[in-house]
Amino acid sequence: MADQLSRVFAALADPTRRDMVARLTVADATVGELAAPYDVSTQAVSKHLKVLEGAGLVTRGRAAQTRPVHLEAEVLDLMTAWIERYRRRAEERYTRLDAVLAELDTTEEDLS
Repeated sequence: MADQLSRVFAALADPTRRDMVARLTVADATVGELAAPYDVSTQAVSKHLKVLEGAGLVTRGRAAQTRPVHLEAEVLDLMTAWIERYRRRAEERYTRLDAVLAELDTTEEDLS
């Protein structure tokens, strides 16, 4: 089975699911509310939600007669930490490259 980070990235590979996550950052919503802007059935939206649930991005609660979908934002921290680690490494490489290029520039100026 894939690790959680892989499941999260796979779940967010779909633009509809990314849009649902973006909408859930504002407030919890029911399946019907999430389905409203799309030209798909609530069953199709439920399938998308199952993928998001499997990745740990959302949970479904119970409030009276409804089952609101809730974004588990801390899972986004997992992605952020992974991205940030590699962003820092890339930034360090670019900083080293800048230093080498500056040194070459200085060497060329000294030779002229």
